[in-house]
Amino acid sequence: MSNVMTPKAPQWWKKPDVKKTAILWIICTAVIGFVGVEFHVRNMVRPASETMSGVISLMRIFTWAAAPVAGLVGAICLTALTSKRHYGDNPPPESDHQISNSPRTNAVWIVVSALLCLFALVGGFIVIQKDSAALLDKNAIQVNVTGQQWLWSFDYENGARSEDLYLPVDKPVVFHITSVDVKHSFWVVQMGIKMDANPGYTTDAAVTPNKIGVFDVRCAELCGLLHAYMQTKVHVVSQADYEAWLSNHAAIEKGA
Repeated sequence: MSNVMTPKAPQWWKKPDVKKTAILWIICTAVIGFVGVEFHVRNMVRPASETMSGVISLMRIFTWAAAPVAGLVGAICLTALTSKRHYGDNPPPESDHQISNSPRTNAVWIVVSALLCLFALVGGFIVIQKDSAALLDKNAIQVNVTGQQWLWSFDYENGARSEDLYLPVDKPVVFHITSVDVKHSFWVVQMGIKMDANPGYTTDAAVTPNKIGVFDVRCAELCGLLHAYMQTKVHVVSQADYEAWLSNHAAIEKGA
């Protein structure tokens, strides 16, 4: 009987490739998270409502939550490219390229992925519902939004109508959105509001503008040849300026 001792294989976390992958994972996660936040999230539009501020904060959190997943994939690829290359006619040993299944690893991967998806779902619902209370606010401003190829029109409670949207700052607004021809999507970019405009149906959305300025309204649903030009402006002004504008345009509509 031979007394030669077979060297014991190192534990998996002590293997050089595993250590290398772990180091690359940390580096890739930091790079992906930093680049994603600094060059994508920070370059998003200037928020003009609490809803949009919540969207940007959520994007920052989602970016860092996704960075370890993307970093792990990148680290494994880099390790495979740099450590598992063989040249010439000398194939690697059979044990060097065996593929084994680990039920525990599969279970961890599935659970972590499910938790990330659940986190994204719950976080999204919280942000989307931020201004939902305004739908029941009797003091909220009511604006009827009508989409048609390829323009928006806005009707106010006192009979005023415009193709540019005018709103007062720090006042809840409820939009009643519909279309007269094909499907559109009403998107107030800097306020984080996007809602389908369906022919024959009315859908509601609410927001509270919190900054004075001029912002963008676009159609976010492909609706024909001039879809890209179906955009207008939303002017957020003081309460006094809004009331003056509203009275003036109501008089114009009555005299038309």
